[in-house]
Amino acid sequence: HVQVVESGGGLVQPGGSLRLSCVVSGNDFTFYKLEWHRQAPGAQRELVARISDIGIRDDVDSVKDRFTISRDNAKNTVYLRMKNLRVEDTAVYYCKAAYGSSENWGQGTQVTVSQ
Repeated sequence: HVQVVESGGGLVQPGGSLRLSCVVSGNDFTFYKLEWHRQAPGAQRELVARISDIGIRDDVDSVKDRFTISRDNAKNTVYLRMKNLRVEDTAVYYCKAAYGSSENWGQGTQVTVSQ
């Protein structure tokens, strides 16, 4: 049974930073391709960053210079470091762990960017 648990969200002012964490348990972590998605109110869920099982990163253009995904295989954890946050980054952020045809999602962590 695979578990995906995000943490690190919160309230931050515009221009601030946050680091989200996602712990994946239940299988060999090194097999997983990992992604961060977000969903703003009234909007569709969108991909913001992905990292392959061998650590190759692929960031979405709209956040490429501000968001950085990384993984620590020893801790079964994937991170999303976000800097220079904007009001429009407000959303629930979700972690996805994929292996073959299997996809496992976490419950999400809320990020609110506001004065």
